[in-house]
Amino acid sequence: MRFPDAAAVRLGGVLGEALAANLRGRLSHFIVDETSPAIALFAPDVVAHNHAGDWYGEHAGKWLVAATRAAVRADDAELLSHVRRVADYLVDLQGADGYLGNYAPDRRFMHQQPPKPQSWDGAPAERTWDIWTHSYLILGLVELHRHVGEDRYLAAARRIGDLCWRTLTEGGIDITDLGNHFGLSATVLIDPAIELYFATGDQPYLDLALLVLEQAEREPRNALLSAALAGADPSEIATGKAYQLLWNLVGIAKLYRATGEPRFLTAVRNLWSAVRAHHLTLGGGPWGGVAHRSREVFNPGHVFSPQGYVETCSTMAWVQLNRELFAILGDADFAQEIERSAYNDLLGAQAPNGEDWCYYSFPNGRRTHTTYWRCCKSSGAMALEELPGLAYSLTRDGGIAINLFGPSEADLVLPSTGAVRIEQQTGYPFDGAVAITVTPGAIASFPIDLRVPDWAEGASLRLNGAEHIPVAQPGRYVRIERVWQSGDVIALDLPMSPVLHRAIARNVQESFAPDGELIAQEVMHADYLAVSRGPLVYATDLIDGFKVEETLRFGSDGTDAPLDCVPAADGGPGPDILLRPEGRPAIAFQPYYRAGGRRDRSWRLTWMTLAPE
Repeated sequence: MRFPDAAAVRLGGVLGEALAANLRGRLSHFIVDETSPAIALFAPDVVAHNHAGDWYGEHAGKWLVAATRAAVRADDAELLSHVRRVADYLVDLQGADGYLGNYAPDRRFMHQQPPKPQSWDGAPAERTWDIWTHSYLILGLVELHRHVGEDRYLAAARRIGDLCWRTLTEGGIDITDLGNHFGLSATVLIDPAIELYFATGDQPYLDLALLVLEQAEREPRNALLSAALAGADPSEIATGKAYQLLWNLVGIAKLYRATGEPRFLTAVRNLWSAVRAHHLTLGGGPWGGVAHRSREVFNPGHVFSPQGYVETCSTMAWVQLNRELFAILGDADFAQEIERSAYNDLLGAQAPNGEDWCYYSFPNGRRTHTTYWRCCKSSGAMALEELPGLAYSLTRDGGIAINLFGPSEADLVLPSTGAVRIEQQTGYPFDGAVAITVTPGAIASFPIDLRVPDWAEGASLRLNGAEHIPVAQPGRYVRIERVWQSGDVIALDLPMSPVLHRAIARNVQESFAPDGELIAQEVMHADYLAVSRGPLVYATDLIDGFKVEETLRFGSDGTDAPLDCVPAADGGPGPDILLRPEGRPAIAFQPYYRAGGRRDRSWRLTWMTLAPE
């Protein structure tokens, strides 16, 4: 798959509203020029006294990526001028050696750190996020160069990459000594190093990425590649830190694109499969933090808790990982995971003003808009700007793939047939009727692939009002190959009946009897039920206005729990869902992203406890 330029796609509906809020909120106000606090961190007088182990420098690179994309897609000259001004300021501050961080000279990543102590997260004696900040700066500068074509931005990014190479070779410093989580916070350099290689074609940047991975392998608690190839659960690698681990996988997926080395793709797919099977909320966010000293690490596989933490940064990295695997393999699974995360945990973390974000979201928990400096506010803004470029893609055989559903327009150019406009008219994600108008610049033959979600049993399509064509297997792409002419319309019908989901929180105590017989006893067991409809997960506010949980009773096992779709109580699009348990009034569920009115401190409850058997 190849993805179109950001300016080629215009999203409407709830995703379009989120993007518009993102532009007028976070991206237009958080950083404006060199006096903005997140950029003032790089001023020489501030840098000279910064001996702390902070990570706040990351905001500059994240903002450069997201704001560049937003300015290009929205043709916002004012925002692009702010991006250029900030980038120019940073480039002018860059040292002769390539350093562009915000640490005092004696704390920079080029200097040997004291020996690492024995700590739970493998943090250096003096924690540093210097490589982390430079990684995002590389990505931001490369992104700006990609869109405006000015060599000075790419040259600055190259100087950072060259400095990293010298440090890890001539400087005798190991990458895993430069970040916590047994190196995971520094080995993220793989991603920007490969981006430099893609942008320049220069072998040393590919060598840098390979060197970082090699050094990660030598750290026993990390050993990312070999652990993944051996089938380790993500929670077993380093500390299992979700954000950092997923970002590392993004880099390794790009390493596969650069080298074709099968081990890289196998490792990434192994961990992707484990995350998807055991470490996602119903809304598609990577979650963890249950009974662990860190809120942001994966739990052991098969652990379930409705109070699990979803860090918005991790949701961003999950979207990016699925983007990379989708580009490589083109499987519908990856596009579906992007859509699920986007419509639920990502959208559910953003406030309507486009400025406020949740650092943590919970399937069951209070919505809390985080404070000024928190990383997730920039990560959420960056993740949203991924979506326009992922809604459509160009297939390697000269066709178009429609990956994300919702009101949108795309102006695409096929190598063999020229310009094609695709327009979706739909109430999706609230309505499963999707009308897709195809307008080629001239009559032409090419394939169009439509993703049919795996929940859409009984989906069908029509072409220009013709007879319904059943879709054989949900969860795949359906290909339509024909001679297209202006005004052709594909009508896709995706059934959206409410669906019940079950989960179990349990604990089994295991031991051996004197004769060696294995004894296993379940000592904790709680059953839960949740509701979804189409791509949307549903949640309720505080039950009866004050309860954070309720035990519900239905028929034999809850699978026949009565569900009714009713008009939304808040007047929003799509229905609410009434769940009717025995012995109490019905409970009204709304789409998770707007449950509680998207207000700070409101509650969202996705999972309901079922009465014990």
